[in-house]
Amino acid sequence: MRLWHEQLIPILPKNQLLGQHRECCALRGNGWLRRHRTVDYVFLYSPYHLFLYHSLVMDEMEKRGYNVSSEWRDKNYRGKNAENYSNLEEKTIGSPIYKEHNPKYLAECIENLRKKGILLEV
Repeated sequence: MRLWHEQLIPILPKNQLLGQHRECCALRGNGWLRRHRTVDYVFLYSPYHLFLYHSLVMDEMEKRGYNVSSEWRDKNYRGKNAENYSNLEEKTIGSPIYKEHNPKYLAECIENLRKKGILLEV
């Protein structure tokens, strides 16, 4: 489980992009607050941060012609099996959405992809 550095979202291969969507759906749903070493930092922030990150992923999916269920565009939606938020507070958040998505993390993500045989031009 990993959230790719947000700078990589526009150039992720299809499988990683679609996998990222699934990860975001899981984290937004019943996976919220379920500890995992590589994404624990997400839980230090409001779920709204994850919604914004997921929106970047969904925007890229739509640019590539993939269909995204419109329910996920609702900041309060948490999937079919999790109770929706009543009114998740919206915040103005800069870029990167997560401060952990720094140059060091970008390099880690690129290396992780390289080990999978995926070479990206950043």
